[in-house]
Amino acid sequence: MTNALKDYITVTAAYWAFMLTDGALRMLVLLQFHEWGYSPLQLAFLFLLYEFFGIVTNLFGGWLANRFGLKSTLVYGLALQVLAILMLSGLDKSWSTAFAVAYVMCAQALSGIAKDLTKMSSKTAIKFLIPKDEGSKLFKWVAVLTGSKNAIKGAGFFTGAWLLQSTGFQNSLWIMATGIFIILVFAQTQLPKSIGKAKKKSKLSSVFSQSQQINQLSAARVFLFGARDIWFVVGVPIFLHSVLHWSFSQVGSFMAFWVIAYGFIQASAPLILKRISRQEHPDAKNALQLITTLCAVTAIISIGLFTPLNPSYLILIGLFSFGAIFALNSSVHSFLILDYSQDERAAINVGFYYMANAAGRLIGTLMSGLLYQLGGLAACLIGSTLFLALCSFFTWKLTHSQTQIIKETT
Repeated sequence: MTNALKDYITVTAAYWAFMLTDGALRMLVLLQFHEWGYSPLQLAFLFLLYEFFGIVTNLFGGWLANRFGLKSTLVYGLALQVLAILMLSGLDKSWSTAFAVAYVMCAQALSGIAKDLTKMSSKTAIKFLIPKDEGSKLFKWVAVLTGSKNAIKGAGFFTGAWLLQSTGFQNSLWIMATGIFIILVFAQTQLPKSIGKAKKKSKLSSVFSQSQQINQLSAARVFLFGARDIWFVVGVPIFLHSVLHWSFSQVGSFMAFWVIAYGFIQASAPLILKRISRQEHPDAKNALQLITTLCAVTAIISIGLFTPLNPSYLILIGLFSFGAIFALNSSVHSFLILDYSQDERAAINVGFYYMANAAGRLIGTLMSGLLYQLGGLAACLIGSTLFLALCSFFTWKLTHSQTQIIKETT
C-alpha cells in the first residue's frame, strides 16, 4: 500500500467517524427538544451558533492549516467534537428554556468549529495526495470522500434516532464521545505532520484575497446549501413527525436512507457525469446545467403543494429527486474548488469556500425554522426555489469567467 493511499484511508476514516457523530448529534438534539415541546423556530436557534462558528472556522481554519499543517487542524477538530458531546451530556431537563437553549447553542458552537476544521482538513488533504494534472483522478477521490461522508452522515441520522429511543439522550452521547476519542488517537499516530503545511507562510489578510472564480463559486455555494437547508433542517423532520405522525425511529430511518442515497450518488458522480457530458472531469457549464434543473424541480414541488395532489407522496418523491440532482451539483463544486486552487493556497481557498458553505447553512437553518412556523413546508420550498435561482445566477457568472480564462490562455 502506497503512503498516499494509506494517508487517504486514515483521513477518510477520521472524516467518517466524525460525520457519523455529526449526523447522530443533529437528530438527537432535534428530536429530543421537539419532544420537550420546543417550537420550530426555537429548534432552528439551537443550530445557529453551530453554523455561525462554521463560517468563522472556515475563514481562518485554512490559514491555520497553511501554517501548521492539515494534521493539526484535523486532530483539533476531533478533540473539540469530543468536548462538545461531553458538554451536551450535562444537559438537564429542569433548566429553564432560555438557559437550556443558550447552553446547547454553546455546545453546538464547539461542534460547528470541530466539524469545519475536520471537513476542511480532510478535503484539502486530497489535493496533496494526488499528482498534479490528474483532474479525473482528483474528481474521483473527492467524489468518493464526499459521497461516502454523506452516506455515513445518513447512517448517523438513523444511529442518533435509534440510540435516543433505545439508550436515552445522555448514554447516547457518552457512546459517541468514546468512539471519536479512539479515532482521534488513530489519526494522531498515523498521519504525517507535514501534510498540507506550506513552505512559505501566508499572511492572515490573504484569507480574503480570492480570485474571481473562487468568489463566484463561493457565492453560488452560499445559495446552494441555503436552499437545501431551508427545507431540510427543520421543515422535513418536523413535517414527517408532526403531520405524517411518524415515530422518531421512522423519521431517523427515512432521513438516513435519504442521505445515504444522496451520498451514493455523490460518490458515483464521476461515472454519471462522464456518461452524460462525455468529459473526463466537469467544469462550470456542467454546474450551470445541474443547478437550473434543480431550480426547476424545486419550483414544480412548490407548485404541486397547491394542487389536489397528495402532499405526502409529493414531498417524498420530490425529496429524492432534489437529493439526486443536488448530490451531483455538490460533487462538481467540491471538485472545482480544488481544481481552481494552487497548492500553496489550497487550504486557504478551501477554507474560504467552505466559509461560504457554512454561511448558506446558517441562513438556511434560520429560515427553515422561521418559514416552517409561518407557512409550513410550502413556505420552506418557495424560499428554497428563490435561493436556487440566485445560485443559478452566480453559476452563470462563473461560466463566463471560465470562458474568459480559456480565451486568455489560448
